[in-house]
Amino acid sequence: MEYKWTVLSNTTLGGLLASIDGSILLIALPVVFKGLGVDPFVQSNFPILLWLLLGYGVVTATLLVTVGRLSDMFGRARMYNFGFAIFSTGSILLFVEPWSGATGAWALVIFRLVQAVGASFLFANSLALLTDAFPAGERGKAVGVNQIAFIGGSLVGLVIGGILAGVPNIAIGPFVLPTWRLIFLVSVPVGVAGTIWAYRSLRETSTRATGQKIDYYGNLAFAGGLTLLLVGVTYGLLPYGGASTGWGSPWVLGAIAAGAALLVGFVFIEARVPDPMFRLQFFKIRAFAAGASATLLGSLARGGMMLMLVIWFQGIWLPLHGYSFASTPFWAGIMMTPLIAGFLLAGPLSGYLSDKQGARTLATTGMLIGAGAFFSLALLPVDFQYWQVGVLLFANGCGMGMFAAPNASSVMSAVPAQNRGAASGMLTTLQNAGQQMSLAIFFTIVIFGLTSGLGSGATGVLAGAGVPAADQTILGHLISANPTGALFGAFLGENPMKQLLAVAPSIPGWVPLTTNTQNALLEPHFFAATVAPGFGTAISEAFLFAGGLTLVAATISALRGGQYFHTDQPAKAPNPASPSSAPSEPGSAAPTTQATPVAPSPKSL
Repeated sequence: MEYKWTVLSNTTLGGLLASIDGSILLIALPVVFKGLGVDPFVQSNFPILLWLLLGYGVVTATLLVTVGRLSDMFGRARMYNFGFAIFSTGSILLFVEPWSGATGAWALVIFRLVQAVGASFLFANSLALLTDAFPAGERGKAVGVNQIAFIGGSLVGLVIGGILAGVPNIAIGPFVLPTWRLIFLVSVPVGVAGTIWAYRSLRETSTRATGQKIDYYGNLAFAGGLTLLLVGVTYGLLPYGGASTGWGSPWVLGAIAAGAALLVGFVFIEARVPDPMFRLQFFKIRAFAAGASATLLGSLARGGMMLMLVIWFQGIWLPLHGYSFASTPFWAGIMMTPLIAGFLLAGPLSGYLSDKQGARTLATTGMLIGAGAFFSLALLPVDFQYWQVGVLLFANGCGMGMFAAPNASSVMSAVPAQNRGAASGMLTTLQNAGQQMSLAIFFTIVIFGLTSGLGSGATGVLAGAGVPAADQTILGHLISANPTGALFGAFLGENPMKQLLAVAPSIPGWVPLTTNTQNALLEPHFFAATVAPGFGTAISEAFLFAGGLTLVAATISALRGGQYFHTDQPAKAPNPASPSSAPSEPGSAAPTTQATPVAPSPKSL
């Protein structure tokens, strides 16, 4: 196999595995919690839930730039191979961990963080290895396939998680393989095989950035600042005191403030050290600055969408249509397939076309399609017709695919070859950090909207079920007082009404319910019907927010300029008599006779 195809196939495999494991738990968490015997309604277990959901992304977002910078210094293939080995080790530990209960759940959190360290090496080096291996005229196609693995893998993970959640325990003689272990087994054999293959086949093809020093102060400021910021934002989702979220917690506010201060200090450090880890001068290159900024905004808009859709499907729509809470993870995964289909269709095609036409038109059009899909989702009722959401998810997937490959190819081609590891880490960091913050932003919007819309709505639904007036007040208060716990319970495959009916009789003034009324309240559709009005308003606001961000990203993408490839050679004076030396029109692709058009100096940008 020609070496460039070896690089593409191995980095695609690594990216696919790392991305699948980043999202597979979004839908499969109910099976994991049940298998370990962890009660999702116990408030002390909320941090376990959040760290299982978000810890993977927090670690990768924090390490990516540092890893990319180290790869430029010590070798991209070497660091990539090392990351594959760490990722596979974490996968094995997740599969074999022996504990149960909260201890077992925290062990999963720790081993997920080990896995995420390995994933950061894979994420940070894949684009740089590809850009080194492929000539300029073929990078869009190669990056298109790779971006399908990275972004598409996070979508495929949702479907795989949903399918595996519906698989019963497997008996192998006297041994029983629990369903939750299957979820982690997926990446073990492929990860081990990919690690061996990477060590045997990948080699260094780029010139290392020799004579440079590690930016210790910059690394510490960036890692500490981003970690504090993301952890503070994550814990802002937990209830605090009598509030439904933790944004008023002194710890959360302090962590966010300290994280922001460290990141501001990081910018000043990077502007003064001789060998910075985060090369701010890249933002003087218009193609890099526009592509990286559009990536961050697109991730802020897209990252929380998947979690919101999963909650919408699992906690509201499927129970409204008679599906049991135990079966919703499987069907929620199936309902996400149009999003994957759109991405898989548009991703490779747009990458191929970007080699010929440039990135600006394709990437900008993709963002505009995504914005239109978000605004249309905001207009749907909470109890929609599935074909409506299916069409919009397909359109959103097409928009994501049209943007991802051309944009990444444009950004990576715009930087010097010896700094592509750092540039890849910077780009992927912005993408992952945006996704993490997006989860918190979306969930906060939904919780605030749900809290304000639950009171009278819940009371009305309870009255319609024949619940006595005194009990309406008690149950309505319990539902509206902790919407986070209620939604998480539904999200984890548990009927929140079962827990509420266990707590309510201990409250003074409670009137015992008849058996028929109690059975009616425990029907799967009842809780969904109770929270549907408030949730519908809140999710519409979240999608409007996402649509607005995507429109801004489209505008920035349109300002990236025409096709641009960085060259490390000095510029040559053009020959006026040569037709091929005529400048191309802004936004057009580079002439086919010039694989790497001469790059303008930073002063001209």
